[in-house]
This record gives sequence, C-alpha cells and structure tokens, in this order.
Amino acid sequence: MNYKPKTVGFQAGERNVFLHVLTACNLSCSHCYINQRQHGTNMLTRDQLEKWVRLFSRKDITRSNIIFLGGEPTMHPDLVHGIRVARDCGYHVTVDTNGYLFHDFLERVSTDMLDYLSFSLDGPDRAVNDGIRGEGVFEICTTNIRKATELGFNVSLIYTVSSRNIDHLSRMVPLLIDLGVKRFFIQVIGIRGKSASAVQQSAGKSTLQVDPEHWLSIVPEVAAKAAECGIKTIYPKVYLENNEVFECAGNVAENFFVFPNGRVYLCPLCEDYPIHSYEIKDDQLVEVDGLTEKQLFKLDIAEGCVMNKLLQPDTIAYLPDGSPRHRISCCLLKQHVG
Repeated sequence: MNYKPKTVGFQAGERNVFLHVLTACNLSCSHCYINQRQHGTNMLTRDQLEKWVRLFSRKDITRSNIIFLGGEPTMHPDLVHGIRVARDCGYHVTVDTNGYLFHDFLERVSTDMLDYLSFSLDGPDRAVNDGIRGEGVFEICTTNIRKATELGFNVSLIYTVSSRNIDHLSRMVPLLIDLGVKRFFIQVIGIRGKSASAVQQSAGKSTLQVDPEHWLSIVPEVAAKAAECGIKTIYPKVYLENNEVFECAGNVAENFFVFPNGRVYLCPLCEDYPIHSYEIKDDQLVEVDGLTEKQLFKLDIAEGCVMNKLLQPDTIAYLPDGSPRHRISCCLLKQHVG
C-alpha cells in the first residue's frame, strides 16, 4: 500500500460546524487558543444549544459535520442532549475532549451517537504531556481512551506540535497502537490565545512554533509510520509545493467556528480579533457589516495565506530575491495518509 500523503482539497457540498458550547475548562494548557475576552465566558443554555445546532443544519448538502468543543465540552451538562439533536439533524458528530469526560459522559452516550470521540494528548508519556497540559493529565486521559476503545467508540487523538514536543512525535505511534486509536490528528500550534500572549511577551517572536525544515523532516515520516500500522493519519499541509495553487477555505468552503458569545468566524486564525463574519442574534445568523475577515480572504499575496502573513509574519522566511522560501497553505488544508 502507498503511504504517501494525499492532499485533500476542500469538498464541495460539505459543511463543518465547530461549536464551542462553553469556554471554561478544568485545565490550563500552555497553548490554549481560547481567548475569553473575545469568545465570552458564558455557557450555552440547553435551549441555545438545541437552536444553534439546528441553525447550521442543512440536509440538502452532501455531508454536515459538527464538532463539539470548549473549553472542555463534557463540562456542559446538556452536551448529550446537543448530540442527540445533532444526530436528529443528520450531522456526523465528533466530540473533542481533554480526556476527563465529565458528567459520566461515556455512560450517557452510545457508540452509534458519535462518529468519533477525539482526545487531546501532547506527549507519549507523563513528562512530555503533563509539562504542557498539567500534572496528572496523561494518566487520566490515557485511562479514559482505553475505556472508550474497549466500549467500542471510534477514538481519535489530537497531538498539537510545538517546539516542546515535536521531537517526541515518533514515540506516539506505539502508544496509539496500544490504546487502540483509529485516527491520528497532528496539528500545528497556532499563535492565538495563550500562544499569542507568549509571543507578545517575547518581543514578537514565537518560541513555540517549529521551523519549516524541522516540521518537514519529522511530521510526514511519522504520519507514514502511523498509517503503516493501520492508523488513519491527518495533518495540515502548512507548506505548499511550487506547483500548488493556494486556496483559502474562507472563499471556497463552508466552515463555521461558533463561540458562545455569538461570534461566528470562517477562519480560526482570526479568532483573537473582532473581525468575525457573522453573529448569532436572537438565534439567527446575521452577517456583520464593515471590515471583517471576508475582505481579507480576497487578497492575493506571494506568501499564500494572508492571515498568516498579517498575524504570524515571523513564521515566513524569504530568499535573497525577496520571494518567500515557503508559501503557507490555508490552515484548513489537510494531508491524509492511510
């Protein structure tokens, strides 16, 4: 079998709804992207949860995916109700969790209610993971992953790559096999939320991001190894080849990043700023007037992603002639292996 990565372009007729049901969390991860000043501190009511799930539902398109997020979504007492509503609307449902699984979550859902239960883990052992996510997290998260796989849930795992853990990425493959994980998401760390604050405190430079050569020398190889072991692996494209055309998901895809204060973004890189495209008012989706992310998506620049250029300029290196050494892809463009 060929384990070379395949770039999966944006799919016509597919809608992805990333619904943050609250912003509170029991952890304090060093790279958390939640910015409560921009995203709010409230939790959706049971009524809001149901109405907002239905608001983005469209049964006339090929596939609608909903991902329940937080904060920590299992801290929401009505999350299971939201999942039932989503199933009734025809969504494919994923829950992203830090692994603590509050409110007896596993006992209140069945395997046919979720397409994936996705856990976040940022290291192959306590030393690496808990240094990023907090003391004791590794043990609790892996214990609950085992429980979920034994119960028959499709379990995926998200590993956010940063300078603190990229050199431990290869050691994740044996752990994934041992835990029974079926899908592996390798994410690149975003400079937003706490990561953005850290950059501001270090004279505008990120110490968490990984340089292109380091990323390209490790991530594709680990993804191939995981795929060889039967684990479907997905990671962001990040860097475009010379012959590849840049496409912005904000222009050609349907992705909605929804926060409990009613803000709705089309691009996750924009979430630290009040330039969201839509707002939910009186449980209706309303387009925002004035300068929003939508206008920025239309700009065509040599560096590729205009939001990356505006918000994370230190991540782009240039050749002597002034052209970018690597063009940055849309952050939502993925590579699939296996």
